[in-house]
This record gives sequence, structure tokens and C-alpha cells, in this order.
Amino acid sequence: MKLVTAIIKPFKLDDVREALSEIGVAGVTATEVKGFGRQKGHTELYRGAEYVVDFLPKVKLEIAIDSSLLDSVIEAIIKAANTGKIGDGKIFVSSLEQSVRIRTDCSLSTYKKIPNRRELWKTIYLNCSMH
Repeated sequence: MKLVTAIIKPFKLDDVREALSEIGVAGVTATEVKGFGRQKGHTELYRGAEYVVDFLPKVKLEIAIDSSLLDSVIEAIIKAANTGKIGDGKIFVSSLEQSVRIRTDCSLSTYKKIPNRRELWKTIYLNCSMH
């Protein structure tokens, strides 16, 4: 499994979410963050005084996926988040050792090995039930 972390411009969030849904990504965590890179900051005027805004608003997306989806997820994010201007963001990929669903206390890797929905629910009921 892989954890894809993407930092994007806030107004691109809906476009990226839709692009990920189209390729079968079931869940995304989005967090409002602030940061800067090569884009640096900018200056603003407030009541006649000039202020330097170093940290710019961004959205951080975290997506846990199967390794087989990695290339298509990266491609979808790039296509949906690209404006062609500085500050479009970055994508980071890291290995994800384990993921456990809290409600059922079951590793998500267990679900991937099950061929159909009926068998999936049977396995969850028998092996991953709550204690």
C-alpha cells in the first residue's frame, strides 16, 4: 500500500476529488494548511500598512491506496490540480505498512484478498468482528 500526500491550491480541491473518484479512489482526507515554497509569499495592504504574508493557504490531501493505483492517482492529481502557474503544489509518496479499520478492528489488506462481496462480508463477520 502507498500513502499519497498532495499539497494543492484550495480552489482545485473539487476538481481533484472528482478526478480521483473517476479512477476508483474511495476515500480522501483533506486538511486546510498553510505553507510556502518557491512561490514565497506576497504583500498585502491593511488600513494603510503593508504586511508580508509568508504562508499561503493550501489544501493537503492524504490518500491511502493499493500500489497498483499509484501511477493513475498521480496522473489524476497532476491533471486536475495543474494551473500552469507557480504554487500548483507537490505530490509525495510513501510506503504504508498497515491500515486498520477502527470499527471492525480488521486490516484493510484482508479485504483486498476477497474475490466477491458475499465472501467479503462473510470474512468480516467471522474474522474481523468486534470483540
